[in-house]
Amino acid sequence: MQYQATVTIEQKQGMLDPEGTTVKRALEHLGYATESVKTAKLFEILLEAESAGAAEQKVDEMCQKLIANPIVDNYTIEIEEK
Repeated sequence: MQYQATVTIEQKQGMLDPEGTTVKRALEHLGYATESVKTAKLFEILLEAESAGAAEQKVDEMCQKLIANPIVDNYTIEIEEK
C-alpha cells in the first residue's frame, strides 16, 4: 500500500534560529510587530509499506539516520494513505 508521510522538523527549544531572527527583524522594519519567528522544514515522502504503522516506523528511521539531527531537532510525522 502507498502512504504519504509529512515530516516537520523544528529546532529544539533554546537552539539559535538565525533565519527566524532575520525574518523577525525584517518584519519589524516593515512595521509588523511579532513576538517571535521560528523556521521549520517540511518533507513529503511517498513510500510503500504494509500498514500505516510500518510506514511511520520506516519514516522515523529515515529521520533518525538522515533527515533530522536528533541533537538539535524535534520532528513530527503524519501518515496518510494514498
